[in-house]
Amino acid sequence: MPSPRVPVLPTGLGTSALSLCPPVPAPAGEEGDGHEPNLAAPPRHLSLAPLPYVERPWGDGSYPPLLCPETVRVDDRLGAEVDRRLLAWAERLGLHEGRLEEFARTGFGRLIMLAHPDADDPDLLLIAAQLNTAWWAADDYYADETDLGATPTELPPRLALVMSAMDPPPPAGDYTRELEEHIQADPVLVSLRSATAHLRRHATPAQVMRICGITFQMYVSWCAYAAWRYLEAPPPVWRYLAARQHDSFYTSMTLIDIVGGYHLPADLFCDRRFHTALMQAGTASVLVNDLHSVAKEAADELPDSNVILLIANEEGCSVEEATERAVHLHNDFVRGFEASRQALAAVPSPELKRFLRGAQAWMAGCLEWHGSSARYQS
Repeated sequence: MPSPRVPVLPTGLGTSALSLCPPVPAPAGEEGDGHEPNLAAPPRHLSLAPLPYVERPWGDGSYPPLLCPETVRVDDRLGAEVDRRLLAWAERLGLHEGRLEEFARTGFGRLIMLAHPDADDPDLLLIAAQLNTAWWAADDYYADETDLGATPTELPPRLALVMSAMDPPPPAGDYTRELEEHIQADPVLVSLRSATAHLRRHATPAQVMRICGITFQMYVSWCAYAAWRYLEAPPPVWRYLAARQHDSFYTSMTLIDIVGGYHLPADLFCDRRFHTALMQAGTASVLVNDLHSVAKEAADELPDSNVILLIANEEGCSVEEATERAVHLHNDFVRGFEASRQALAAVPSPELKRFLRGAQAWMAGCLEWHGSSARYQS
């Protein structure tokens, strides 16, 4: 006989959703996480049609153009509003203390306005602005910028604490108190915690765990970069790309449905065909980042891995020749994404079509932003 402490539940068709315990609500957001409720905006028609591709000039125009979708929206007023909220949030948290003016010129709010054109709500756009800001801050202060304290040997243990800031482990007595004190003393960790709290206001638990898991996946590649920098041993291009494709704007793109206010079901998000398509889009966009940041990264005391520098070193060619090869590599990834998107066209899911269009918009907005952000201007 069953134990009296365990209730007997009905079985059979229609009872699979029953549980011994009531559902546990997602953790609420935290005060100071940047959330500002907005008046409901009138609904607008959102097209599911794929975006057209064009060959777009970049940089000073001396290199071959980049194949990329057309930019969907340029709304500088909306971008400025997201930047206003983002700057206030960063200042409140102590992030980029002493460098706030430089941070403001970067224009992460404008990036998110360009990259998420199916969202008009500044509060939803702020989710992506905060998380991208926090990810970039970890990159700057922990991984890349030696003048900001980044050191290869400290990177792995720092990243382990990032995981605890975003996804708090269960209490462990006084050890948890020590962990909490360390997190509160580090503005990068505070920003990641706060951004995740704001994420929880709008995302499902599955979407929140998706973002945490993919962020932590990205950090495996960061540890590889740290080892290469510490050993001063540039990796072969194939090994760099193997790591880079798991550390790309794929991470940023996984926010597309959350910012858009819908949910791509997990079985579609995890479908290998969709996963491949989104990684192709994310890798194409991160190669845009490599193209625009090569001079800055080459000038660092410990140069970071960059596909142009690695191609030039491996092939014994000039940076100019390596840049052209990187452009062709980017364009191949874009063509690969389009082939993957077409292979998914028969799947009867408007959410899937909207997400894939969102990935196109992200590629377009990313290129637009890199050409205008103060972060990448000499």
